[in-house]
Amino acid sequence: MVVALVVAWFVVAVFVIVAWPKISADKNWRVAALTLTLGFSLVHQLVFSTIAEDAYITFRYAQNIVDGNGPVFNTGERIEGYANFLWMIAIALPKAAFGADIEMSAIVLGILATLGAVLLANVTVNRLVARAAGEPRQAFGVAAAVLVAGAGGLAASGGSGTETPLFVLLLFGVFAALASRRPVVAGVLVAFAMMTRPSGTVLAVLVGGWLVVAALRGRYTWWSPAGWLLGGLVFAAPWTAWRVIYYGQVLPTSVLIPFDIEVSARVDHGWQYLSGFSVVHQGFLLLGLVAAVALLLRRNGRTPHEAEARSLTWLMLLTAVALTGFVVFFGGDEGPAWRLLAPIPPLLAVAAVSVYGVLTAAPKPSPRPRPPIQRLMPAAAVTLSGLAVLVSVFSPEMLPRVRAWHDHGAQMEEIGRWLDVYLPPGSVVSTSAPGVLSYHAGTQLQIVGVRGQTEEAGEAVVSRRRPTIAVITDSGYSATQSCVIDPAYASRYRVATFAREGTSSWLTVFLRADVERSVTAALDFSPDFRHVPCPS
Repeated sequence: MVVALVVAWFVVAVFVIVAWPKISADKNWRVAALTLTLGFSLVHQLVFSTIAEDAYITFRYAQNIVDGNGPVFNTGERIEGYANFLWMIAIALPKAAFGADIEMSAIVLGILATLGAVLLANVTVNRLVARAAGEPRQAFGVAAAVLVAGAGGLAASGGSGTETPLFVLLLFGVFAALASRRPVVAGVLVAFAMMTRPSGTVLAVLVGGWLVVAALRGRYTWWSPAGWLLGGLVFAAPWTAWRVIYYGQVLPTSVLIPFDIEVSARVDHGWQYLSGFSVVHQGFLLLGLVAAVALLLRRNGRTPHEAEARSLTWLMLLTAVALTGFVVFFGGDEGPAWRLLAPIPPLLAVAAVSVYGVLTAAPKPSPRPRPPIQRLMPAAAVTLSGLAVLVSVFSPEMLPRVRAWHDHGAQMEEIGRWLDVYLPPGSVVSTSAPGVLSYHAGTQLQIVGVRGQTEEAGEAVVSRRRPTIAVITDSGYSATQSCVIDPAYASRYRVATFAREGTSSWLTVFLRADVERSVTAALDFSPDFRHVPCPS
């Protein structure tokens, strides 16, 4: 599949560079270029093809919705352990309407949202440049699409089952709406972004502020920020009211968890997260920096329309910075490929291409631009996109770690299915990885995340919930038998080890002392796992 990715990029690169003049002038050539770019994006996503651990938490909520239990993780417990309401509903609907598999629905919708983001990058740039130039310059959008298709973080998220592709799609939709002077549509899309990821609140603040400033400067009437606000409130207000009534809190539990960590420690971890991201995304970061410097060197637009377009590109760059700061403040995450920062490279790419198009736009463009200048944009776009592909394949934090995550996830799936079949319904399972295991363990078992993902923050899981079994692993099996017990479980639990039949793999679990024998016997009934007592 890696070879197919390189070939797909090469085909796009050659076509775009060779056919660039025709892409600029002929719609059919543009369609061909975008079709090849979508194919490149699809192959890039399929190279990763791994569902993220966190995605399964949302899957379990979606399954409970379909089963008639409501948006809950455990039946009867109203804990908001997700932070992507719109995505949860989107993946639950195919299951409820057609019986479609939730995992497959999430993969397909994520891939489609990523392809949509590639196309919307093209639309966003074209609208911004057209506003500055007074007429369409369609080829610039193709360059942006190629860059977005090459962004490794977005490609890794495409088939990950997470909300990231939808968030990027909505992000571009907001800027495309603003470039078309449709503030009400922008307000609706901002509300959807807030319902998709908590950082959508940052986008809402920035877009609202931009519209107010634009109204103060006379570029918009005051009906524009008012319409934007009303468009957003139509969806955000009832959603927020429902959340407060249903869950009894304003912020999701998943957002509150990081506040258990001291601010300094959390931010330090966030900086480390950003540092690793920056090292392998230097090309996109440099692109954003060059775009900002270019805007600073020419502070004033030649026309009011160009000034408005320049202002929108500043808003894009500021949004990228603010979203990055949001992730750093909350400490990043533990997953591969920097999922939380995945929207940043595509956003910087669209902003940079827009800046180039806006600053090179003239009211009456020369009918025969010089070939070297004419081909600068496509050459830069395909080169940076190619470098991004190399990063996807060779960076230890990208494809290699995603593949390792895939293997761990497959093992956690086996463990979850084992518990689903052999544990009595209603049993409480404590786990450090309440994603893959919880979804495949089924909704008949009560799953408790040890860090509070499914509990109110600060609760003592062991003393209050008294889990039947604790599976304290997030990476699957171990290579050797381990009879060491976690101190938190030592007084009330006993160690039990199981060998995975046909392999050299082991799993260590902690069983509540009063049910140790009965649960051990039930689990040992499986042909796939064999109980092996710890040495005396």
